[in-house]
Amino acid sequence: MKHSEIITTVLKPLAENPNQAYLSDMLQVADVLTWILGQSGPAHVQMTSFSISEEFLRRIFFIEKDGLIQSLDIVLDFKATNKTLILWPFIAQTVQSCYLASNHSKILLVHNDTMCVSVIMSQNLTRGNRFESGFISTDPAVFIALHEQVNHLITHQSVPFHEVFARAINQN
Repeated sequence: MKHSEIITTVLKPLAENPNQAYLSDMLQVADVLTWILGQSGPAHVQMTSFSISEEFLRRIFFIEKDGLIQSLDIVLDFKATNKTLILWPFIAQTVQSCYLASNHSKILLVHNDTMCVSVIMSQNLTRGNRFESGFISTDPAVFIALHEQVNHLITHQSVPFHEVFARAINQN
């Protein structure tokens, strides 16, 4: 079964259910993002996570190639820096801006001129086959609150990853 078919067994269209929760072992973050972008059209995306994987980046690469992501910001945790350093060449080609912070949140924000969607989830930006949970909302107040908080995290509590990468290269 295709990702697009699986997700419709778990989630309903945002126009019908503007607030919905899920607990499933069938969905990945990239599936949820693709599903949202299929309803919103091209949009700006912000994500926070503890860590990221090559499998997830590969999915993002193809979503961007389809022209669905207008900009992409990701915040990862300092503790996952070694893993992130290994993935840096792929991150640099795929992610517009990557930041490191003391972060364990898993948030997905998608917005354009016609829609804003917030997702709070349990899964990192990785590929797994475990049960993961999430709450999806198109409520503008929820989006504004999370968007302001993520921007504050980026602006005041994080380090641009390219700076950490440059220091690591210079030390070697």
